[in-house]
Amino acid sequence: MKVAIVQDWLVSVGGAPKVVKAIYDAFPGADVFTLVAKEEACKELGIPWERVKTSFIQKFPFAKDKYRSYLSFFPFAIEQFDLRGYDVVISSSHCVAHGVLTKSDQLHVCYCHSPVRYVWDMYSEYLEESGLRTGLKAVVAKYILHRLRKWDVVSSLRVDEYLCNSRNVARRIAKTYRRDAKVIYPNIDVNAFSLCEEKEDYYIVISRLVEYKKIDIIIEAFNQMPDKRLVVIGDGPNYGAYQKMAKRNVEVKGYLPQEEVTRYLQKARAFVFAADEDLGMVPLEAASCGTPTIAYGHGGSLETVKDGVTGILFAEQTAASVIDAISRFEGLKIDSKECRKWGERFSEERFKSEIRAFVEDKYKAFMSLDSGV
Repeated sequence: MKVAIVQDWLVSVGGAPKVVKAIYDAFPGADVFTLVAKEEACKELGIPWERVKTSFIQKFPFAKDKYRSYLSFFPFAIEQFDLRGYDVVISSSHCVAHGVLTKSDQLHVCYCHSPVRYVWDMYSEYLEESGLRTGLKAVVAKYILHRLRKWDVVSSLRVDEYLCNSRNVARRIAKTYRRDAKVIYPNIDVNAFSLCEEKEDYYIVISRLVEYKKIDIIIEAFNQMPDKRLVVIGDGPNYGAYQKMAKRNVEVKGYLPQEEVTRYLQKARAFVFAADEDLGMVPLEAASCGTPTIAYGHGGSLETVKDGVTGILFAEQTAASVIDAISRFEGLKIDSKECRKWGERFSEERFKSEIRAFVEDKYKAFMSLDSGV
C-alpha cells in the first residue's frame, strides 16, 4: 500500500499531531498533507519535513500562527491536494481533513477526533466566547460557519471507513454524519511517563488557557481553599486574566518545557480537569505517572477516568463542584500502581497495532471488490 496521511494543520505538538505521528510510524514512508505546518513542530514530533506537503494557505500572511483567520478557505484548500497514486488515504480530522478528494479505487479511512465542534455542538459557545452574537462581524461569522456546516455534511460522505477516539465521539459522528465509527483510543506515550508514588502537596492543571477548558472555575475553587496549592501550566489567550484572578496559593506558570511539565505531573497529588472534551489525553498521561485525575464527569472523562479507582468525577462545571470533589478525593486512597496499569492500556504500541490491522483488513476487503473475490 502507498499511503497518504492528511491532517488539518501541524503547528504545535498537541493531541492530534501526536496521533498523526503514530499513524506515520504505523505506515512509515507515507506522505503527510496538511493545510499549514511549522518545520520546528514537525521536527519535534519526528515527522520528516521532506514528507510534509502544505496547501496554498501556508503562503498567506502570518498563516502559521493566524491560520484560523483563513477558516473560510479551508474547505477549498483541502480539496486541492492531488492524491493520485496513493492506494490508501488516512485523514486525521477535527476540522476539514476528511474532505479531501479521492478516486473510486482509493480507500479513505478517517480517524475523526470530532466533527467540527465550533459549527456543531459548540456553535453557540464559540459565538459567545468570540463576541460574535450581534453586529456585522457576527452576521459574517455565522454565514461562514453555516456554509462550513453544509460542506462538512456533504464531505463526510467521501469517507469509506470512520475511526474515532472515543465512544463519546462515535455518538457525535452518528448524530452529525449518520455514520458508524469504530473506536480506537488514541496513543499515549506511556514510556515517557514513569510511575511516581511519592506525591507532593499540590494539585495541577495542564491545559491550553482558553475559555472552554474552564480553568477559571478551578482557580476560583482553589481561591476559596487557601490551604491547598494549585499549579497551572499552559499558555493561551487567557493567561493574563488567570494570573490576575489567582490568589497566593495558585501559581499560573504559563508554558514550560515538556521535561518540567512531566516532573510536575509525576509529583502532583492529582490532576484537575474541568473541560468537556472529546476524550482528553492528559488524564491518561497523568495515570501513566501514577497521578489520579479529578475530572468533570461528562464526555471523554467517562472513558479516561475510573471513578474511585484512578480518580473521581464531579457533576457540574462550577467552583462549588470542584471544591466538593477535592474534599471527597482527600478522603479516598487511590493506588498509584492501579493508575499506571490503567494508563498502560492506552499505549502507543497498542494504537499503532490496532490502526494498522484495521487499515490492512479494510484495504483487503476494498481490493476484493475489484477482483470479484
